[in-house]
Amino acid sequence: MNPSETLLSCREITHRWGGLVAVDRVSLDVRRGFVHALIGTNGAGKSTLINILSGEITPSGGRVELLGQDVTSWSQPRRAMAGVGRSYQRNTIYPSFTVFENCRLAAQARTQRPWQWWRDAQRCEASAAAASAALRRAGLDVLADRRAGLLSHGHARQLEVAMCLATEPEVLLLDEPLAGMGAQEVERMLELLVELKADHAILLVEHDMDAVFRIADRITVMVNGAVIASAAPDAVRADPDVQAAYLG
Repeated sequence: MNPSETLLSCREITHRWGGLVAVDRVSLDVRRGFVHALIGTNGAGKSTLINILSGEITPSGGRVELLGQDVTSWSQPRRAMAGVGRSYQRNTIYPSFTVFENCRLAAQARTQRPWQWWRDAQRCEASAAAASAALRRAGLDVLADRRAGLLSHGHARQLEVAMCLATEPEVLLLDEPLAGMGAQEVERMLELLVELKADHAILLVEHDMDAVFRIADRITVMVNGAVIASAAPDAVRADPDVQAAYLG
């Protein structure tokens, strides 16, 4: 395994909503072993770009590659099966199910066995094993039997990451995973991301600039749909265009 190989990339990605250019010729590489942060003001095009990379939106122009293969026309489920995990700005857990059941359902989507329609899905050893491994990795194994709706906000966000991990992805697209967290919860999530980057490529959309500059190996800054800077954190912090447009 190449520890710094590019797993997901896009070239000249453009997307229009009517007459509005939401994403304007954006190119970037997401590499294993790196946390790549995507920052910018509200409306900069960050979430639209994430949606394009995950396959939820087809771009107006440009190309998306996953593991060296052109996946621009692939659907979101097909990309997920090929190794792309995605979390959202809002919690997408099942509150009435246990933490383990949430993860097992996510794993089951990756280990589908339609030819075994007669078999109880809860007895699927592969999805149960994947769920247990994901919960251990995310530090939630001690909460496996708790109802997800009773989790703290921080643990619920960790559960979303665990649900991504249960699908055994190579690329993680995380949309504001720190939103609404307290200081201790932020620390716990950052520790998890540092651990995960060793064998994943992580693209992180985040507004917490202190956290971004602590954890990111590379930062891409978007303004009005276009990239104005993409470099190591120190270079981005010192960039006068970035200071004027975003950091103040």
